[in-house]
Amino acid sequence: MTLHDKRSQEIAALNDLARNTFLGCRVVLTEGILTLSDMARMEVLQKVRAFKVFTPDNDPYGEHDFGAFDFNTKRIYWKFYYYDIRMLLLSTDRTDTKVTNRVLTVMLAEEY
Repeated sequence: MTLHDKRSQEIAALNDLARNTFLGCRVVLTEGILTLSDMARMEVLQKVRAFKVFTPDNDPYGEHDFGAFDFNTKRIYWKFYYYDIRMLLLSTDRTDTKVTNRVLTVMLAEEY
């Protein structure tokens, strides 16, 4: 196993935990998601949490940092972004939870 593989697996594990539980991350919903009904938003968030369809096309680095699915007539994307603790700069180490704020953004594909 290369260092890149080990690092990617560490990032994927942290991302999976954050996405599955919404713990260890901030969840941001875009304006398009916020326009959905409460019930639809809950269904979208449940689909984000349950997402498991990682392929070389949507996950080329094996970090589980992006996903897409159809919901009713809309295409939904979710994506992780990584910031420093003060949320001013990008994180210097996405595997270190002491220096990284994970932000999970859920959006309509058209908002990307």
